Amino acid sequence: MKIVHIITRLILGGAQENTLITCKLLAERGHDVTLITGPAIGPEGELFNQTKDAPYKTIIIDRMIRPISPLSDFVAYRELKKIFKDIQPDIVHTHSAKAGILGRYAAYSLKGKWDKNKPAVVHTIHGLAFHPYQGKRLNKFYIAIEKRAAKRTDCFITVADAMTQQAKAAGIGTEKNFVTAYSAIEEEDFLNPIEEDKIREFRVKYGISRAAIVFVTIARLFELKGHDYIIESAKELAKKYENAMWLFVGDGNLSDKYKSQVYDLGLADRIKFTGLLPPNLIPLAIQSSDILVHCSLREGLARAIPQAMLCGRPVISFDIDGAKEVVNEDTGRLVEPKNVEQLIIACAELIEDADLRKKLGENGRESVKEKFAPKTMVDTVERVYRELVS
Repeated sequence: MKIVHIITRLILGGAQENTLITCKLLAERGHDVTLITGPAIGPEGELFNQTKDAPYKTIIIDRMIRPISPLSDFVAYRELKKIFKDIQPDIVHTHSAKAGILGRYAAYSLKGKWDKNKPAVVHTIHGLAFHPYQGKRLNKFYIAIEKRAAKRTDCFITVADAMTQQAKAAGIGTEKNFVTAYSAIEEEDFLNPIEEDKIREFRVKYGISRAAIVFVTIARLFELKGHDYIIESAKELAKKYENAMWLFVGDGNLSDKYKSQVYDLGLADRIKFTGLLPPNLIPLAIQSSDILVHCSLREGLARAIPQAMLCGRPVISFDIDGAKEVVNEDTGRLVEPKNVEQLIIACAELIEDADLRKKLGENGRESVKEKFAPKTMVDTVERVYRELVS
């Protein structure tokens, strides 16, 4: 099949890694794959270098940018139509908000031009633009846009059942087919144990002792990512547990604020910041830690959760969106969102019980190995495509 994938930016992120894995495996299976993206602008880091020497073609549309910009959006839309006319794809598969809107409208406008039912239009919901933590007016705006785009979508793929439920509850694509395909992870680096020397070096670099119990958080230092609640819990836990430490992996516009807050609380020797780490160092950060704690208030299904499980680490997560589809009493602890008291209790339980940490970590690894394997995800995606083109 001729397949086009479109994503707004190739920054460091779960949706971007998902898209790159999908394009690579589809191309390796013999499909003619093209990836269209805008420039990787932003402080989040970029993944564009992964497209070099890839088995698929990559096209950059400079005017496809994340902020709403009527002129740039119109130019990008026209450019997408031109590319589609040249390629004549069987499938157009969109990701992220901006590329999802422009790509679906452009593809749908050409349906039937070179084949009766083509291009078939697929959209992956990695997360939803509307959520309880922003104004009602803005939510209504986003929902209205998504409802209109849904009419130009043949099938939705979601990264968690929770995304399907939330989209349908908002009236988006209620008459359409939704399929869940958990977001794939290149599992080998997470499953393979890292040498003790490298773990020791990593800990030394960030001032972490061998005896420390380390809670790692992998998330942008950004609004709604929940670092505030982790710092609040650390304030109490640090008083009781001298060996407890926290590691924040990531960067963002709240970095200086959190560093100042940690310093003012006298926790600078207990909460460490790595800044932005390249994807190949994430397995090392997790395996150098003991527990993943994830307190984001909105997330499709945080990629860090199955990554930690693949490393055999237990997970403590706020009970939001798709988290409960992988985190349970056998693999970690779910905590009521914003409930710092519950968070403290869950953290204390795992600090005190090494056997429990080991048991939960082993259970978690077994539960996600197949579910998040690249082959599992791409098998599902490919099956969707074949059903649409046939």
